[in-house]
Amino acid sequence: RLGLERADTAEKALTVIVDLLEKYGQGGNCMESHMVFTYHNSFLIADRKEAWVLETSGKYWAAEKVEGGVRNISNQLSITTKIDREHPELKEYAKSKGWWDGEKEFDFAATYSYVNTARMTTSRGRYCEGYKLLNKHKGTITSEIMMEILRDKESGINMEGGFMTTGSMVSVLPQQPNLPCIHFFTGTPDPAR
Repeated sequence: RLGLERADTAEKALTVIVDLLEKYGQGGNCMESHMVFTYHNSFLIADRKEAWVLETSGKYWAAEKVEGGVRNISNQLSITTKIDREHPELKEYAKSKGWWDGEKEFDFAATYSYVNTARMTTSRGRYCEGYKLLNKHKGTITSEIMMEILRDKESGINMEGGFMTTGSMVSVLPQQPNLPCIHFFTGTPDPAR
């Protein structure tokens, strides 16, 4: 929200978020109950001309400029070796922890998590299922198709049970500045309604 408030481009919003992350760190409980549950965050940041994926681990972060095709995030790190911007100490911190030897190619997701990046798009899970659904419609995605993907319960994208999806948003951002941007939000906690 602060990125939207303080920036007029996707890249400037990325800068706003990483500056706030550096100053204040991650924070906040992710549940309304008394159980403490926190995790690091990922962001899809887009404007009419460009899009970025920002993923965080504590105060450390990596950002990837989306150059085309489709891209999704879902409760795991997904930026691998294509890193377009990064925390200035990202690699040094990983070396100091023994997570990366400084010799092989740096892979953010593999280094900062337990994700097997070779299997990210083939093993069943929300990220993989979102990847498959987006690629199934690549080149023909409409707002209606995007809404259907976000309503999908079988894939786990629209979660039910202990953790529930509480809202979804679809935005249409035409590259032509004379056309309006359109944003759709769910009006109920369950995007399938």
